[in-house]
Amino acid sequence: MTVILGVDPGLQRTGWGVISAQANQLSFIACGTIASDSERPIAERIKQLYDGLQQAITLYHPDEAAIEETFVNVSGSSTLKLGQARGGLLLTLSLSGLPVSEYSATMVKKSVVGVGHADKKQVGMMVKMLLPASNAKQADSADALAVAICHAHHRTLHQLKAKALT
Repeated sequence: MTVILGVDPGLQRTGWGVISAQANQLSFIACGTIASDSERPIAERIKQLYDGLQQAITLYHPDEAAIEETFVNVSGSSTLKLGQARGGLLLTLSLSGLPVSEYSATMVKKSVVGVGHADKKQVGMMVKMLLPASNAKQADSADALAVAICHAHHRTLHQLKAKALT
């Protein structure tokens, strides 16, 4: 069994979700969101994200992590802030010793819903179907579970390919 932590990065709210994967069987473990205080300086906000993600890592002891890649917004300022938050989250995962995989939003949606341009509602519904015990109350945590599911699907494919070559 492998415990996977999925992360949906955001400066205002970062979603996280933890699942277990054994062969093609997925099980929900936990999920939540980490909010940063928009009144605080960016460095303090990134530390808030670090502290929240570190707490989830300490509680659930994941074996691997996956994070959604940054997409470019219309606003350069928003893209930069998201990139800074994502960098802090990547550092948190790395300092925890976790192997980290990165997936585009399109890849996550295609892996979970079947189409790369699904909306958040469709992603949330499919996450609930695939992980019936999940209690994701916010789209950010459902998206993080979707990232973890995407990683579980892709890591299994890589394992099957490796076995086929041996």
